[in-house]
Amino acid sequence: MSTRLEAWAPDGFPEVAAGDDLTTLVLAVLGGGAGLADGDVVCVTSKVVSKAEGRTRRGGREAAIEEETVRVVARRGATLVVRNRLGLTMAAAGVDASNVATGSVVLLPLDPDASARALRRAVHERTGTNVAVVVTDTSGRAWREGQTDIAIGAAGLLVAEDFAGRTDRHGNALAVTLPAVADEIAGAAELVQGKLGGRPVAVVRGRADLVLRPGEDGPGAASLVRPDGADLFGWGAREAVVRALAGDDADLAAFGEPVAPDELQAALGRVVGGGAGLSSTLLLTFDEEPGQVVLRLPADAGRAAVEAVCFAHGWRLAVWEQAGSDVVCHVSPVTT
Repeated sequence: MSTRLEAWAPDGFPEVAAGDDLTTLVLAVLGGGAGLADGDVVCVTSKVVSKAEGRTRRGGREAAIEEETVRVVARRGATLVVRNRLGLTMAAAGVDASNVATGSVVLLPLDPDASARALRRAVHERTGTNVAVVVTDTSGRAWREGQTDIAIGAAGLLVAEDFAGRTDRHGNALAVTLPAVADEIAGAAELVQGKLGGRPVAVVRGRADLVLRPGEDGPGAASLVRPDGADLFGWGAREAVVRALAGDDADLAAFGEPVAPDELQAALGRVVGGGAGLSSTLLLTFDEEPGQVVLRLPADAGRAAVEAVCFAHGWRLAVWEQAGSDVVCHVSPVTT
């Protein structure tokens, strides 16, 4: 038994303008839909979706990037990596100035999952074929050179296969194995589309087991986006230092949930020295501030450094008192 995967991207897709019927254009380039089969995955680049939905802007990228940005994650020279309004962490918020008229930029679709659902439904209504739809976009990867296409919208597709709880052929339990198959399909589609070929539509065949029944659209590609604070890399390295020292509550969510007291203790020990041990009194239910913890630190511990470490670990310094040769401080976990 073998598994076979096919992918193809037809030539001849026309330039798209705002208001164009994307389903008509997609089916036309696919031979009126005659070449489609149940279980196929139709992949469409976000750019043609955005153009059809009127997401093209005249002007430079800067204003468009600002419009799409929720927060800046990292900046290195001219490179700006942000978390955009879709929750995606991308260079330039996904704003693109390629394959568009000079002096214009294209923003990502307002709701790529909704765009995928609409296209899937229309294809089924016109052809009777049960396909899944993936809206793709190009993204870089942390620690890797180059870019690859990912799914930013999906409908009718199991976007991730959960293998947790299963065992491999050697009997080893799989704990966190979760292939993001929607992204893998997007990457396969990009291989046949190419960047300069003018082929924004591709069909991937061979994984009908991932395609849901008509009327079942699934959770969409939005389910692949980690919530702010759940990612281990919510800020760039430089930005994380500045944010922690600034101690702005608006930045706290990206650092994640408060850590356990012993983890905070270890972090403070590395920064202020002297072992930074928990005092003999661990007040988990302090009178005025439930959950408050008392720490005894060396007298030369810098308050600014302690506050920054606490902030970055989800704790807030409440009391700072000299106690002979030590400093006693009360800290509380921050709830957001």
